[in-house]
Amino acid sequence: MDYTRQTRFSDPRQHAALFDPLPADPDGIGAVVRNLAVHYRASGIDFPPDRLTEIDSRWVDRILGADRKRFATPLAEPRPPEQRVVGCCRDFALLTVAALRHKGVPARSRIGFADYIVPGDHLDHVITEFWDGSRWIATDTEVDVPDVRLAPGGLRTAAQVWTDHRSGVVDVETFGVGGDPELRGAWFVRNYVIYELAHRRGDELLLWDLWGDMGREPPADPALIDEIADLLQSADAGDKAAERKLADRYADDLRLHPGDQIRCVSPRGVVSDVDLRVST
Repeated sequence: MDYTRQTRFSDPRQHAALFDPLPADPDGIGAVVRNLAVHYRASGIDFPPDRLTEIDSRWVDRILGADRKRFATPLAEPRPPEQRVVGCCRDFALLTVAALRHKGVPARSRIGFADYIVPGDHLDHVITEFWDGSRWIATDTEVDVPDVRLAPGGLRTAAQVWTDHRSGVVDVETFGVGGDPELRGAWFVRNYVIYELAHRRGDELLLWDLWGDMGREPPADPALIDEIADLLQSADAGDKAAERKLADRYADDLRLHPGDQIRCVSPRGVVSDVDLRVST
């Protein structure tokens, strides 16, 4: 997969020129992204319902469009936190990915559980990974951590956590959304393995979009998730055959990839069916 090309979700479309003045390095882009977006929970700001609708902006062009409704200035010009686009870690990562791709830098989003945000907890999280010409480097532009290991102590990928859970190495109930005991455990990590695969294949959907084999019940076919988790880790280790098999499995298996319609279970309390063919 060519990670310099925009996907249907990362494509800024009519707002692409806004990325032109940005620096081509992840640190500089990260500073701009933190000026543009604000986390709907971690910020501590009580956003009104009309602003919370922004958390369901799947497409980068919609995120940038929300900013354009309030500002006519370049993206690097300061925005007060309460006027930034409301989103979550996925949006910080995808904006960074979109800007890097715009600059010709291969970039992708990575999904897993961060050990470095809240001591003793493993919080669901999305970060950016970019290719520096010789290797993939992970960076967290939301909390400004420039070099994140994809390992314990850093970001454990969903595939790593699932494999460790199945081996009895970790307590899977300690992996999930901070402060919400209902949003953690085996079913939650299973969903995140599917998200990890989808983002790797260019479907950078929201963390509350559901399709295929996702749900709150225990996995109907744990062997499927075992296989995908193993392939993801092998691909990360440089196994090109595993990467090809992931692409084939994702394309062919309706349990893994979203169709035209998905179900959005938004944290703002709204459940809706979404047609992914309508992006703007």
